[in-house]
Amino acid sequence: MLSLFIRWPPVTMPFLPSLLLILLTVSTPSWCQSSDTSSPKASNGTPFPWEKMRLPEHITPVHYDLLIHANLTTLTFEGTTEIEITASQPTSTIILHSHLLQISKATLKKRVGERLSAEPLRVLEYPPHEQIALLAPEPLAVGLLYTVVIDYSGNLSEHLNGFYKSTYRTKEGEVRVLASTHFEPTAARMAFPCFDEPAFKANFSVKIRREPRHLAISNMPLVKSVAIAEGLLEDHFDVTVKMSTYLVAFIISDFKSIFKMTKSGVKVSIYAAPDKIHQADYALDTAVTLLEFYEDYFSIPYPLPKQDLAAIPDFESGAMENWGLTTYRESILLFDPETSSASDKLSITMTVSHELAHQWFGNLVTMEWWNDLWLNEGFAKFMEFVSVSVTHPELKVEDYFFGKCFNVMEVDALNSSHPVSTPVVKPAQIREMFDEVSYEKGACILNMLRDYISADAFKSGIVQYLQKYSYKNTRNEDLWNSMASICPTDGSERTDGFCSRGPHSSSTSHWRQEGLDVKTMMNTWTLQKGFPLITVTVRGRNVHMRQEHYTKGPEDAAETGYLWHVPLTFITSESNSVQRFLLKTKTDVLILPEEVEWIKFNVGMNGYYIVHYEDDGWDSLTGLLKGAHTTISSNDRASLINNAFQLVSNGKLSIEKALDLALYLRRETEIMPVFQGLNELIPMYKLMEKRDMKEVENQFKAFLIRLLRDLIDKQTWTDEGSVSQRMLRTELLLLACVRKYQPCVQRAEAYFREWKEADGNLSLPSDVTLAVFAVGVQNTEGWDFLYRKYQSSLSTSEKNKIEFALSISQDKNKLQWLLDESFKGDVIKIQEFPYILGAVGRNPVGYPLAWQFLRENWDKLIEKFELGSTSLTHMVIRTTSQFSTRARLEEVKEFFGSLKEKGSQLRCVQQTIETIGENIRWMDKNFEKIRVWLQSQELELL
Repeated sequence: MLSLFIRWPPVTMPFLPSLLLILLTVSTPSWCQSSDTSSPKASNGTPFPWEKMRLPEHITPVHYDLLIHANLTTLTFEGTTEIEITASQPTSTIILHSHLLQISKATLKKRVGERLSAEPLRVLEYPPHEQIALLAPEPLAVGLLYTVVIDYSGNLSEHLNGFYKSTYRTKEGEVRVLASTHFEPTAARMAFPCFDEPAFKANFSVKIRREPRHLAISNMPLVKSVAIAEGLLEDHFDVTVKMSTYLVAFIISDFKSIFKMTKSGVKVSIYAAPDKIHQADYALDTAVTLLEFYEDYFSIPYPLPKQDLAAIPDFESGAMENWGLTTYRESILLFDPETSSASDKLSITMTVSHELAHQWFGNLVTMEWWNDLWLNEGFAKFMEFVSVSVTHPELKVEDYFFGKCFNVMEVDALNSSHPVSTPVVKPAQIREMFDEVSYEKGACILNMLRDYISADAFKSGIVQYLQKYSYKNTRNEDLWNSMASICPTDGSERTDGFCSRGPHSSSTSHWRQEGLDVKTMMNTWTLQKGFPLITVTVRGRNVHMRQEHYTKGPEDAAETGYLWHVPLTFITSESNSVQRFLLKTKTDVLILPEEVEWIKFNVGMNGYYIVHYEDDGWDSLTGLLKGAHTTISSNDRASLINNAFQLVSNGKLSIEKALDLALYLRRETEIMPVFQGLNELIPMYKLMEKRDMKEVENQFKAFLIRLLRDLIDKQTWTDEGSVSQRMLRTELLLLACVRKYQPCVQRAEAYFREWKEADGNLSLPSDVTLAVFAVGVQNTEGWDFLYRKYQSSLSTSEKNKIEFALSISQDKNKLQWLLDESFKGDVIKIQEFPYILGAVGRNPVGYPLAWQFLRENWDKLIEKFELGSTSLTHMVIRTTSQFSTRARLEEVKEFFGSLKEKGSQLRCVQQTIETIGENIRWMDKNFEKIRVWLQSQELELL
């Protein structure tokens, strides 16, 4: 699954412009812990025969026959599930999952010789664990094949999980209903009784009853349609491969489709609402190209005869990898050439790549339990970059990878973070695992390993892993054992993928001299939270290195004692050949062949660590950036910006030195250093906005525009250039217009006036639309016009840009109306509400409204969005984590503390309280220094 809020808000895309990142980024999903019931009682008051959250392992499903009949008028469904099972020990109790289903009958069938017997089963329900117990009259015999038959009914879910209702509006205004599924991680049990844990893999035969006006699709191709009665058809789909329940999928709709065939004969189709199917061409071409790439890269043919991609109008996350039927938000699959931007194209490419990578990582080979979710999600995130760098080189995605690592480090530096592999049991704990640590950190440490053992060795290891464990379940150590059996190559330059060292060539590998232990090394990265800070001190030719656990906060913070095996890389003023050193101890020393003016560690940001250069190390690097910044790569420049400001947080570097380093950005033209500069600088004035510090806040905003003015002035108001150039344009013009830089505002006003006079039918350059809307929305007439266009637009890209613009209005009444209206889920779908609340929560005028809305509507919010869900976490983080006063901190503590089991223990609450405390400490320490520094810079930047 691709979690929308982990990656990007729907307005923009995976490599979100920094301004929007600051306005819209989110953090780790969470859970509210509850204790297990010691002596469980079934819903009828009798003892329930199983106490654990996890199912017993002595009953194994082999095959499911599912029959589903949904009524899209009454929004109900009926079903019959037949499950072939075997028992590994005698038992008269069958425990499985069921949630919100009304079970009318359960039967146990077995064949004895020629005779087929059927016995009724007594059904007990235990809702706290979402389990049912089927009690047989006599114990099941070991090794025999039994069939459990369960008749049941249910209501289509209103909450975008399970088997749920979705709607869309045609261009004529008619509302049409469809039914779709989203089962990951624990919602298959809402559609049919099942063994809803990933290790219980089985084959599935699906039958769907529908009206002739509808179309049904599922994981496998349609085999036949049978007329059951007048006005009722039953579709029979082919038997699936062996797979987990969370990957089962079916959709009943009136969608249209287009298709193409891959070279190996796989039919790839895009399904979408009829009025939007013309926006599916780009995704179709992309899917075909990527599926062909993965078949070649993994040396394993795609196992199914078809791959459908469906654009669902209501979809809480970003996308879902159901085997053979991947599902997506419309905005993350459909590309409208008239209104979609370069970033839209990038997000579609990356998302399709992510879900198709899952067809191997996750579907073919599945983690045994959710504690190792990163084996699915970290790999899929990583493979996005590997695949797209080869199939779509013009997108230059390799330039953006390290930005993902910086983003997750913000979360991973908190005490409330968690190891990549973490024990979980409850469904809410499982939902917590769908966070940046599983996705982004997982991808970053895989990239580090690939750089460490070479691209060829890495590829050989994962191919061996996939081949060995096809149709099976794995644990962390299974991956490392596959990797450990592959020898590193000779360190020659990589060719297939984005870890290429470019002009740098490797020296003799330090780790090859002392042996390679992948498992021991990688356990230090997956079984410990956080990451190391490497402190470097140069004494002549000697480079002294020390590692410690990086944490925000004062320098004397408690030492955790964590140690990592850190694959260090570095270049120097005397050699651009990448040198390598594996640091396995707290301290070590390496000897250079000659003395150097400067040394830069973590070349290309391939390592998941940050570096502090003691003594005059930072002064030397700042001088390098000011004098000849292109001496090192743009990624290295961006990583210096990031590391410098991170070191301000724990007192290793002064804010003045970090700001002095950032001054070189006046001459920077590359996207990632500029983005990283904004990611570090914008939060400073966002914290000032939450304190009454208008004078310095405005000085800082003016400084930021002066710093980038030359680059802003060079931007054209077109869609010309490379993807990076276009994304940089979107970023800079939006920043300039929001900060009221008059040349930008005047141009945007003229564009908006023309667009409005043409009743929105003028084709604006898509890459500048956000800036135009952001200016146009600032008066009542413009705001109302944009909302009217939102109601009639068939472009999800355009609608998302309008949503963002509406959310940054400076009119409090408009913002309050927007919150109330979007929460109704009528014109603006409920899937958009978490994003809108978060955007208003980042608005300097709107954040008190968003915080008040969250508190006043908490009970309603947890009805619509589950505790621990990514959406709820997004709302908590977005409305509170930029607070910077003690009064607000006490408000946050008091409110969430009062919630008890309704949210007081959420991880995101711990996270935001920790973050607000750090904001207060940071501002108390650095605000006066920033004020003085700004005064000293005013003349220099004029």
